[in-house]
Amino acid sequence: MSVLGLVSAAGGGVERRLRVELAVPAARRGWRLAITFTPTAARWMSAAGETARLQSLTDLPVRWESRLPDEPKPYPIPDAFLFVPATLNSVAKLALGIADNQALTSLAEAIGTPGVPVVIRPQADPAQRAHPRWETHLDTLLACGAHIADGPSTDPWEPLLDLVEAL
Repeated sequence: MSVLGLVSAAGGGVERRLRVELAVPAARRGWRLAITFTPTAARWMSAAGETARLQSLTDLPVRWESRLPDEPKPYPIPDAFLFVPATLNSVAKLALGIADNQALTSLAEAIGTPGVPVVIRPQADPAQRAHPRWETHLDTLLACGAHIADGPSTDPWEPLLDLVEAL
């Protein structure tokens, strides 16, 4: 069974949509889920009761904290990654190589691993997208081999699984 790294930042709706639109459909398709949150997303998911629901879909730990140096890695490098939603903050950090949390560390390693596709679904409002570095950050990630699957924030997320599977 292939491992899908499902990474989420604290974008609006993640607490309602991640499990329903991505995790459950991915598990039904046969993916073994390696779920990782940014620290703020972890707070949101925990408060919504979603962390335990997501954990029930996988035998791998749902993560947001780094492991200690003497602890083994909790799972192998996933075969593919899907980063949704990817907020302005997380996109900027990832493009600049700032891996200051477990989610961004996982993605930075994936981008640096040949043969591991990374699909990023940005979620930013018009004012955030108007930031003068937004397009540069997306271009940087594209140049690193990531795939940007941009679209309206209301678009369904499940079709992103088709994209990951086609890579």
